[in-house]
Amino acid sequence: MKTVVYFIRHAEPDYSVHDDASRPLTDKGKKDALKVATYFKDKEIEVALSSPYRRAIDTIKPFVETSNMKVELVEDFRERKVDSCWIDDFHGFSQRQWEDFNFKLSDGECLNEVQERNIKALKKVLKKFYGKKIVIGTHGTALSTIINYYESAFGYKDFNEIRLLMP
Repeated sequence: MKTVVYFIRHAEPDYSVHDDASRPLTDKGKKDALKVATYFKDKEIEVALSSPYRRAIDTIKPFVETSNMKVELVEDFRERKVDSCWIDDFHGFSQRQWEDFNFKLSDGECLNEVQERNIKALKKVLKKFYGKKIVIGTHGTALSTIINYYESAFGYKDFNEIRLLMP
């Protein structure tokens, strides 16, 4: 029996909201979430999981609602905590983290911590939902660290490409 996991990186967020956990989608992001629903409608998805962050939930919500499913929130699929304050030079910060997986700001997480947390959550999901088709609402950094775990050549350049991809 084969387990299939679809990771769905959240749609376009509204960066005018600085609170990471409650950041909503833009109007474009909401329209793109409808495209996600259309894409997955015939995929026979059995399980819907998501980061507890609003933008990840809202990206898979139209699909989940049209499929009469419920979203199970998985805290460990949340995005990396950067710091307790807004970072102006996000690109420089991200590049430094990808160069040194142990680098973090005082109130943040390093990529090693993000990767460990996400891989642990993924392994639990694979065991719990063995043989099922699963969607997981996620984030660019979280997804990138998962890919890096299985393909160590995946690095900052690849992360940047994923970061710019949204449904």
